[in-house]
Amino acid sequence: MSVTPPSSPLRLGIAGLGTVGAGVIRLLETNHDLITARAGRALKVVAVSARNRTQDRGVTLEGLRWYDNAVDLATDPEVDVVVELIGGSEGPARALVEAALAAGKAVVTANKALLALHGPALAQSSAANNAPLLFEAAVAGGIPAIKTVREGLAADRLLRIGGILNGTCNYILTVMRETGKDFASVLADAQQLGYAEADPSTDIDGWDAAHKLAILAGLAFGRPVDFSTVHVQGIRHIGAADLDFARKLGYRIKLLGLARMGDAGLEARVTPCLVPEDAPIAQVDGVFNAVVAEGAFAGRLMIEGRGAGAGPTASAVTADLIDIARGNTIPVWGVQTTQADALQACPLSAGKGAFYLRLRVEDRPGVIADITAVLRDCGVSLRSMLQPTPARNDTAPYVPLVLVTHQTSEAAMQDAVARIDALDVVADAPVVIRIETD
Repeated sequence: MSVTPPSSPLRLGIAGLGTVGAGVIRLLETNHDLITARAGRALKVVAVSARNRTQDRGVTLEGLRWYDNAVDLATDPEVDVVVELIGGSEGPARALVEAALAAGKAVVTANKALLALHGPALAQSSAANNAPLLFEAAVAGGIPAIKTVREGLAADRLLRIGGILNGTCNYILTVMRETGKDFASVLADAQQLGYAEADPSTDIDGWDAAHKLAILAGLAFGRPVDFSTVHVQGIRHIGAADLDFARKLGYRIKLLGLARMGDAGLEARVTPCLVPEDAPIAQVDGVFNAVVAEGAFAGRLMIEGRGAGAGPTASAVTADLIDIARGNTIPVWGVQTTQADALQACPLSAGKGAFYLRLRVEDRPGVIADITAVLRDCGVSLRSMLQPTPARNDTAPYVPLVLVTHQTSEAAMQDAVARIDALDVVADAPVVIRIETD
């Protein structure tokens, strides 16, 4: 990488002037003296790129070179570091990062989708061109998750990594639990408050959390993860009744991203889970995120904070810029390797776990016996059962039934659920949620 002498400012080109991009400029101005002292040199924005030149972003852009085509930042000889804050796994964001790395320029990005889907190729280009690629802001906003895993735990063999990786889902599940409101109404409220996008599918269907999990797993295990093999399930099917039943059973429901090395290989999944209500991660509510790592020597640790927003994300981006200014860079996945192939996550059916199963069944004798017979035949052992007493004036033909299993194989549970769903006495699709206790 060719840069100006350390005594000169580190010259930045920022692509994307939305909430985060403007936040980075504001942070660099507000904390200029502090950042300069910690970086050992000034950090100076010299060029920018965005779609709208006339929009008021609340920051001064006078004197900066403006590029309508973000990729042109990669060939600007007066830009030392390209900061990509456009977003998206394809289009101008990908083209810019690829061009900047090919040109030997350092890149800082907050683009989790880009890294999750194209991490192997970007890591190869970074190494081949001696161009650092840093992405602290891509996972959990202002929480130093990347540095914790890649640097703080560099001497340890990590056993598992994951946590609450999406603030929108955590907010929705928290409010549903506290108010008893249904999913649709809480989602609408979250959209009005700005906690959920107009199209919330990336968040509520689990993809945002999955992108972050793939990055964390790549860092934890020293190789990028094949994103197509990560199992992803969101929270659309979770009802207010599930949160209430979970409470009665001593649990809370959280959308968790979890990756660990098991007997069958890498397990990597994003799914709603029941966690004991006294577990530390169960106490992480609202829009907050939490990252949990476990090492063979360090044991388990959890870091918590705001996972999104202009301030936290801009802080993480700038921390990466300070590292580059100091000359503190590290391989993308934390290890020097020429291995290009990605880790494949094993099929979901290869795992094991305990499960919560909620059904709506006909209110007549013999139904429970039919269902437990299916579980028995599939080798699934039942730990407990919850059957709420209908109200006196409730004449509905179907009633809720909640079952909790002992540890069993995912394959056996999938088989049992498919058979139970086919029974005439069962209405609607069963709701199945994994229980995480370790």
